Amino acid sequence: MKETTVVIIGGGATGAGILRDLSMRGVRAILLEQGGLAHGTSSRFHGLLHSGGRYAVGDNEAARECIEENTILRRVGRECVEETEGFFVLTPQDDPAYVDGWVEACDRAGIRAEQVDVAEARRLEPNLAPDILAVYRVPDACVDGFRLVWHNACSARRYGGELLTYHRVTGIEQQGGRIRGVTARNMISGEDVRIACDVVINAAGSWAGQVAQLAGLDVRVSPDRGTLIAFNHRFTSRVINRLHKSSDGDIFVPHGSITILGTTSSATDRPDSTTPTSAEVLRLLELGRPLFPHIGSYRILRAFAGTRPLYDAGGAGGRSASRGFHIVDHEEEGLAGMASIFGGKLTTYRLMAEKLCDHVCARLGVSAPCRTAEEPMLEPAPAGLLKRAAGLFPMQGAELAAHRLGASFGKVVEMMEEDRERQIICECEMVSRAEIEFVAGDPATHSLHDVRLRTRMGMGTCQGTFCSLRAIGALEECAAHLALSPTEDVRQFAQERWKGLRPALWGTQAREVMLSRAVYAATMNLDGAIHEQD
Repeated sequence: MKETTVVIIGGGATGAGILRDLSMRGVRAILLEQGGLAHGTSSRFHGLLHSGGRYAVGDNEAARECIEENTILRRVGRECVEETEGFFVLTPQDDPAYVDGWVEACDRAGIRAEQVDVAEARRLEPNLAPDILAVYRVPDACVDGFRLVWHNACSARRYGGELLTYHRVTGIEQQGGRIRGVTARNMISGEDVRIACDVVINAAGSWAGQVAQLAGLDVRVSPDRGTLIAFNHRFTSRVINRLHKSSDGDIFVPHGSITILGTTSSATDRPDSTTPTSAEVLRLLELGRPLFPHIGSYRILRAFAGTRPLYDAGGAGGRSASRGFHIVDHEEEGLAGMASIFGGKLTTYRLMAEKLCDHVCARLGVSAPCRTAEEPMLEPAPAGLLKRAAGLFPMQGAELAAHRLGASFGKVVEMMEEDRERQIICECEMVSRAEIEFVAGDPATHSLHDVRLRTRMGMGTCQGTFCSLRAIGALEECAAHLALSPTEDVRQFAQERWKGLRPALWGTQAREVMLSRAVYAATMNLDGAIHEQD
């Protein structure tokens, strides 16, 4: 049996942020996640670091929180953020009467919204539609959700925080109206683990209602499904929003060499409803044309979907539900030592963690203040180390690796210096063999899928067709301790990629998929076409 003070359920941005905050205050804490880190919503969104402009009219308080946290995250998590800025664009299909109220609401929330001449906007973003009517500049940015969660977790570890991935909570123990501990199933080994604790924090996102039920509580979290498209082109350098009331398919977000279009909003009763459909892809393409009329000529890299954990005491759902967050202390319902946090945005995850940790620490008698808004998650890589690394990586690859790895970057550089081949496994994302081997040695890594979430290997043009095979070969050579056989590991990796490729299986994408199928069939016989001869 393990013992700690606080157990956090949920390994997304909010859960990892809570683990970091508590650990920095000296509170012992263990985070449990049923899959890998960023398994749920925090890896299945458009990657927009909101300025708050999208919510200024409908939820001004949430908008103010967004712009304040946007500013903080650029400072403490700069390795996760690309400062692109954003445009809000009025098209002929949008209502011009909306603009003045939106500008006033932005000003009220503290968001700088500056009008840009249309000709200048089209010079900066030449792929925008020629008939746009007005453009406003806002401080939107892009954020890498995978990296953000991992950097919070790694920072928490440095302060003594512990995380157990692939551990699904199966029971919440209570006695005399107080929390006594939790039980969890190790999804890799099948072993049951009991952890004694004084406090349980339910930060399970779309699964928060199911977690609450384990304690006999009723939490009205409504999963809201959203589908997005990733294009294999960076056809905008800025975040582009439609200047109208929030709706489907009205945000384009650049990420590295790609662009993401999102999102839809539809009610679902399943928090794991994450398989996109061709109908959703076609609808998003149609919705995106008023901003980018040639969108149909861009190759779709993949589609993906996630669920938002919406919570609204008034019963509103979908886009009508508040994007603010809510904290519930279940002592009011007769269970002391359990708290839940719902709603909010990834942009405000740090603030959500701070407010919840303030509440928990007050109950525990801990007076240490929150420091997550001042202390960066990573220390910048020393100039000398970056200079050494520059000769080991392709152009800009050293900086990308430093941003992904943080304090572990120096170890990976040493490993590459010892390896004369200095092999790059994934050319699309500049991921080296040394980085993959290093990440595979982390106790939280159990599969190629986990390696992907940590390094972005397989998230580029080939969607893992080539780098997955190189990676599994390298990991076999270094005897990495993964949970699956090499063939099954690649099979599951390819299946997860296939889920996003299938809804857009036409044109260039169809040809790419046929090539991928041939590669997998020829190298590992994953489709079972080749049978052993007697």
